[in-house]
Amino acid sequence: MEELIEKLKQQIIEVLNLEEVTPADIDNDAPLFGEGLGLDSIDALELIVMMEKEYGIKLKNPAEGKEIFKSINVMAQYISEHRTK
Repeated sequence: MEELIEKLKQQIIEVLNLEEVTPADIDNDAPLFGEGLGLDSIDALELIVMMEKEYGIKLKNPAEGKEIFKSINVMAQYISEHRTK
């Protein structure tokens, strides 16, 4: 799981062009939206596309994304349980 978490951090930084952020800056339990990384709805769409491309996960209900993207740990857990790639 630790390997997936580190890979996710790197992918989020690359996909969202977070130039000033390093994987070490991202707390595994911090919220990705709002106070944590401060991501917005456009970033959420980018993360949904990334999950589909990289892990074969299609989110049918946008409300699911709100739960899945709570933190890196929650996202990694969801990916490990649902990935098809």
